[in-house]
Amino acid sequence: MKGIKLYVLIFVTSYSFACSNILDTEMRVLDSSDTVNLCEYEDQVVLVVNVASRCGYTYQYASLQGLYEKYKDKGFVVLGVPSRDFFQEYSSEEDVAEFCSTEYGVNFPMFATSKVRGNKASPLYKKLIAASGEEPSWNFNKYLISRDGQQIYKYGSKIKPDSPELTKQIEELL
Repeated sequence: MKGIKLYVLIFVTSYSFACSNILDTEMRVLDSSDTVNLCEYEDQVVLVVNVASRCGYTYQYASLQGLYEKYKDKGFVVLGVPSRDFFQEYSSEEDVAEFCSTEYGVNFPMFATSKVRGNKASPLYKKLIAASGEEPSWNFNKYLISRDGQQIYKYGSKIKPDSPELTKQIEELL
């Protein structure tokens, strides 16, 4: 039909799916300017670990990587958060990234060096501390978060990532 113009209006709405308050946090990727909203890991069982490259527990990187490899296809992820709160992490994020990659083959998500204790703790750690009632007492403290973000379990440094206690809880949450 001559002279008739057809206008099609497309309304685009963005749907924001609910993300647990614990994970609804932006974090910078280790040795990068990129950021990630941790809601990306929603609906997964998440193990958040404050790590350090020069600690007596640094060997736990191997077990963390093993856990990640074993369960990642079932909806499990390890999130590493280097911290200098206990004075055992490199001052350079580039050094941290290189160490984790070359010494332990770490390929689970690693984030920027952050405070994990006290008033200056990162937003993620403030939420973890509030939810669990406990702040990290040393490097390699672990917070296990259920898929819905409603259950938080805290494990101290001495609990190895591949311990029966922790792996049993991971399997139950998966």
